Amino acid sequence: MARTTENLRTATQRAEQAAQAAGFTSPAEASDALLPENDLTRISEELTCWREQRLVLTARLEQPDLHNAATQPPADLEHAMAELETATTAHSQAASAETQATTRVTALAALGTQLAAFTETLEPLEAAYRTVDHLHGLISGGSPSNQLRMQLESYVLAARLEDVVDAANIRLTRMSNHRFTLVHSDERAARGAKSGLGLKVLDAWSGHQRHTDTLSGGESFYASLSLALGLADVVTAEAGGQALDTLFIDEGFGTLDDDTLHQVLDVLDSLRDHDRTVGVISHVAEMRRRITQRLHVRKSPVGSTLVHTTEAAE
Repeated sequence: MARTTENLRTATQRAEQAAQAAGFTSPAEASDALLPENDLTRISEELTCWREQRLVLTARLEQPDLHNAATQPPADLEHAMAELETATTAHSQAASAETQATTRVTALAALGTQLAAFTETLEPLEAAYRTVDHLHGLISGGSPSNQLRMQLESYVLAARLEDVVDAANIRLTRMSNHRFTLVHSDERAARGAKSGLGLKVLDAWSGHQRHTDTLSGGESFYASLSLALGLADVVTAEAGGQALDTLFIDEGFGTLDDDTLHQVLDVLDSLRDHDRTVGVISHVAEMRRRITQRLHVRKSPVGSTLVHTTEAAE
């Protein structure tokens, strides 16, 4: 019994010492703080998980790259934040540009579809335009296919001009003493000018054709007069025989020599024989001997007057 009492006292002392070492005032307080079995199991599992994570992290900390990183100088946080802000701004701008580009791509795709539809619509119109444009070039004389660069209206008028030339040559032959004959020319004009209504003069003395601008003043005058008379004849024929009864000729006679002047006046006299009235405006004195019905214009300080003369000058 005494021994049991001694063991109890010893155990009690040990319990009190253990409670105090654990931070309790008495074994009873330590007994009250004892956790339930479930809580102990949970805490044990947490300890086990913590120990495993500690082992993983300890192994990770032992890796060389982390040791090298630990030896590097501390990071410049302000510089890193500035670079982050710059990168964020660039990213926002790039995202906005991407959105705009996507919108434009969509719009371009729609426009491409519309363009394809318009192209299909325009193809027959373009073919019709090319046909019309080619015909217009032929008619206007601008097409390479129109080698003479002759307009349609010139082509039509060329036929009438040939009739005028034939009628003009009847009188030009007499006025030029059978030397000159007008010839219609449809040769292509120089420097790209329109062709089809050209005139040349066949000189019987040389047997060659000449350009009309090589004629002298007098020759040009009666050639032009012949054309005017020939045109009057053609117009009369085209008008169903309605005659042009009156013709006025203004100057030009002073460029003629005496023989040519008489030949021209003979042609004009033949017009009067066919009931035509020919009025001549001239200052050539020689014409007074051939023209008996004259109107003289006399100038004076108070004005001009007309004097009717019916006799030939001596």
